[in-house]
Amino acid sequence: MLRSDILDRLDTDTTWDMIIIGGGATGLGCGVDAASRGYRTLLLEAHDFSQGTSSRSTKLVHGGVRYLQQGNVALVMDALHERGVLLRNAPHLVYNQAFVVPDYKWWERPFYGVGLKLYDMLAGKLGFGRSRILSRSKTLNMIPNLEPTDLRGGVIYYDGQFDDSRLAITLAKTMQDLGGLPVNHMAVTALLKDDEGQIGGVEARDSLTGKTRRLRAKVVINATGVFVDDILRMDDAAAPKLIAPSQGIHLVLDKSFSPGDTAIMVPHTDDGRVIFLVPWHGRVLVGTTDVALDGPNHEPRPMEEEITFLLEHAGRYLTRDPKRSDILSVFAGIRPLIRAEGEGRTSSLSRDHHLTISQGGLVTIAGGKWTTYRKMGEDTVNQAARFAGLPAHSCKTENLPLHGWMNGLDPRDHLSVYGSDIEEIREMIRRDPDLGKPLHYKLPYLRAEVVWAVRREWARTLSDVLRHRTRALILDAAVSMVIARDVAEIMARELDLGKDWIEEQVSSFRELARTYLAG
Repeated sequence: MLRSDILDRLDTDTTWDMIIIGGGATGLGCGVDAASRGYRTLLLEAHDFSQGTSSRSTKLVHGGVRYLQQGNVALVMDALHERGVLLRNAPHLVYNQAFVVPDYKWWERPFYGVGLKLYDMLAGKLGFGRSRILSRSKTLNMIPNLEPTDLRGGVIYYDGQFDDSRLAITLAKTMQDLGGLPVNHMAVTALLKDDEGQIGGVEARDSLTGKTRRLRAKVVINATGVFVDDILRMDDAAAPKLIAPSQGIHLVLDKSFSPGDTAIMVPHTDDGRVIFLVPWHGRVLVGTTDVALDGPNHEPRPMEEEITFLLEHAGRYLTRDPKRSDILSVFAGIRPLIRAEGEGRTSSLSRDHHLTISQGGLVTIAGGKWTTYRKMGEDTVNQAARFAGLPAHSCKTENLPLHGWMNGLDPRDHLSVYGSDIEEIREMIRRDPDLGKPLHYKLPYLRAEVVWAVRREWARTLSDVLRHRTRALILDAAVSMVIARDVAEIMARELDLGKDWIEEQVSSFRELARTYLAG
């Protein structure tokens, strides 16, 4: 559906069953669930889909080994179940990734070996593979650039990996397939209330046109991640804070730093966190950190101490120590952790989700993580439908194939994230071979993907394409700046926009991209 068609639907006198605020993992999960039950569902995202935390994750679909260490078995079991469900429902986006926990002390192999066996048991039939003990030689064979000094061996286990922004776009397209209406670049500026203080809709401003609309709904869901407190205060200015934001960053290195296909998991860093060195899209991701923040912001920036911390820890486990100049990109995200009284460390706060309904009827879902997005959506829609008095319909998402469902694709082919839409993209290239040209020799993306993003995936800004439809900004920030003008020109032709738009987009994107450079 074209944006013009979307805006036409918004201008009708429709009363929606549910309006969902937020186009990240949680909001999109709610949107797919509500639309699949037949509810008239509208989702509004102030910026782009997955603009915030949902595009800045470690790209893992996992149960959470760290939460097992903390004794939160219930969270791990839920997450492991959802991991298996997501692999079944979106095999074109989720795939199996081997991880090795290297052992440098005599007690580590048996200790982590037992813990990961428990991890396997909790996964049950939805497991990704059995963990096992590795010899020193086998460990070095799987991770040839692993630091060999004092290495005794390792433990291998299996978890899921995915592309977070591409899953977000897939969820938005699934929601649309089911009759829902996902809208990006549409910011909620106020909640509409009746004389008794009950919420009956929202006021929203289109950031691309400036037009403001009043949109009615039987229930409004606040699924804005780290920004849920902002929406809560639209309802009640005295509402206590729900979120304790925590920042984590990731470094992106060239694949030569860890050329194998196996990831490294470091179970205990100097600050007590787990960090990963994970192959992803022909690069290596290193993350993450944990720094408490006073409040969230839309474009968090890495701190010097975070970059130093990850470089030091990566250097301990790799034969070739990465330097600052080796960083291709560095990105920061903010976790929506649930606030707890008396807690001084955000790393100990819960990743469980938290669901509340205010006196005014605002349904707020907070916390959680990508892996459990579907269960969060199910729980939220259950409560919202009951509160609004909507007809009862059971949840359908546990066995719902997502848009583009296709099995047997090779994740090493970057076009695999489009699933069954691949053929339409290839047909575009057959009709116009120029679209088959790469945007840059250091990136996998094709000109056709820019056109597809505009025509079929609601991309309206340069950032939409280079940050979320493709992952060019994350894979190589400097190269993304080089191709910015070419991509803007392709978009401008599709959108019938002129030189002024191109100049503004290139300028603003390059300013953004500079914050992804390590300096």
